[in-house]
This record gives sequence, structure tokens and C-alpha cells, in this order.
Amino acid sequence: MIYDDDNIFAKILREEIPCKKVYENEYVLAFHDVNPQSKIHILVIPKGKYISFADFSENALPEEINGFMKAVGKIAKNQNLVESGYRILANHGQNAGQEVAHFHIHIFGGEPLGPMISKT
Repeated sequence: MIYDDDNIFAKILREEIPCKKVYENEYVLAFHDVNPQSKIHILVIPKGKYISFADFSENALPEEINGFMKAVGKIAKNQNLVESGYRILANHGQNAGQEVAHFHIHIFGGEPLGPMISKT
């Protein structure tokens, strides 16, 4: 799979599409999801061109991985989610429902989240 420079997250990183930013550093951009699935729903995306978690974990530099993971923890703390609890989720591929081919983590919180996977 080849990275698509026209995906929505690439456009957000280039500031072609606005976002409601909550955090940014040299490795990540984090912003509120436009279609939130919980009271707090934040997307955290690396600034590098990574399609999925597999791509990111295999090809990102150690400082990118470290910077990304530390940012996720810092964002959860900044959103006052640590004490009450939160969920992080990364979808990989079609069966998991990955909608944008740019690696990203969802942070959910601010309310009880229920079971991890809904049986349908």
C-alpha cells in the first residue's frame, strides 16, 4: 500500500482543512473528532506518512514512536481523563474499520464507555 497524500489527515496536517486542535508537538497533531463517539473523542496522528500501526511500528524512528506514545499520555492527562479512565483505540485495516489510511489513535473518555466490543 502506498501512502495517499490526499487523505483527510494529510490535508489537516498541511492546514488545508481546519481542525479543533488540542495538542501539537514535533511528532503529532491531536484534535477533536468531527463525529465524536463519546463525550471526549480525540484523534492523535503522527506527522509522518504512516498508513497503519504496522507501518508506524515497523518504519518510524524510535524518537517518533516515543514522542507519539508520550503525547497520547500527555493528552489524556491534559483532558483530565487519567483518574476517571479512558480508552485508546487504533483500527488497522478493513476488518477493523480503518477509514483513513493514515495511522491514528482515538482517545475516548469523559463518560462510561461500556464494553470494548459490541456483540451484534
